Amino acid sequence: CDRVPMSLTAATSSDEEDDSDSSTKPIRSEKKKNPASLFQTGGDPPKEKKSKKKVPSRGAESEEETPETAQKNSNKKGKAKKSKKQKEERPPSPVIEVDNLEEFVLQPAPQGVTIKCRVTRDKKGMDRGLYPTYYLHLDNDKKVFLLAGRKRKKSKTSNYLISIDPTDLSRGGENFIGKLRSNLMGTRFTVFDNGANPDRANADWSNVRQELSAVVYETNVLGFKGPRKMTVIIPGMNADCERVPIRPRNDNDGLLMRWQNRNMDNVIELHNKAPVWNDETQSYVLNFHGRVTHASVKNFQIVHGSDPDYIVMQFGRVADDAFTMDYNYPLCAVQAFAIALSSFDGKLACE
Repeated sequence: CDRVPMSLTAATSSDEEDDSDSSTKPIRSEKKKNPASLFQTGGDPPKEKKSKKKVPSRGAESEEETPETAQKNSNKKGKAKKSKKQKEERPPSPVIEVDNLEEFVLQPAPQGVTIKCRVTRDKKGMDRGLYPTYYLHLDNDKKVFLLAGRKRKKSKTSNYLISIDPTDLSRGGENFIGKLRSNLMGTRFTVFDNGANPDRANADWSNVRQELSAVVYETNVLGFKGPRKMTVIIPGMNADCERVPIRPRNDNDGLLMRWQNRNMDNVIELHNKAPVWNDETQSYVLNFHGRVTHASVKNFQIVHGSDPDYIVMQFGRVADDAFTMDYNYPLCAVQAFAIALSSFDGKLACE
């Protein structure tokens, strides 16, 4: 299908190299309510509560960005000169200390802090054209490694392993932290942590994997020729601001089935923010506040229907094989990275 330069004001039809210019609408309005309340569903606090160290986040930026960065996003095609300018325009992540990587990547972002990351895609090597490896780092000077993901080769459906070790992407390894699995059509995805399959449950069910999120891609009024429509389903948060564990015992009890049956207890539904058509540039636009510089059908922002100004997550292209991925409470790094990986999947033949 034709590619549409969704999410930035680029008027050509390729999603690879487009110039871009973001709209001037601020990314957030002054918040009238505490966004945490959007995600609280009650739910019992997790039984297997370990003593959790809070991850200190020194130097955290406030969620509002300075308005100056909203307008300036016009990279011209000359690739050589681009890097310095981009660096100035893309506000880096606040200082985040990652003491325990496994704990950090499963822990919701602290409230009031946007965790800013960078995803790089490595296509080099014998089979990496078909099975690239994706790496997630904090987008700051230290470029702290967080996660790696890669599609499994011998799987009937798209199946991505997510690991906390960039060199070990094996299912059986101790660095396996989660996976992303699609349906046969490649339009619905489920994200699991590294718990056991329900078939191998122990007596009290405590070792069974949790579902961390689900993603549904839909066609829209333009068929596949317009911007993608995404629904993201995540577990709600309890009164202690911890994720309510969703441990399905079978396929009929997972996030996708609950959402389909409108059984939304302890479940939150999010959507991608609809881009606006810009007559001047003849393209769909979204404002990424300087964090995204190339038009792409893969660019998106995820919001809650009750507060479209609170960006739960945003993802977008900054170079041929580089993307920024920023997430806020209540998402954790594994949820956000898996949602981003779903947007790369080849079966989404809607580009």
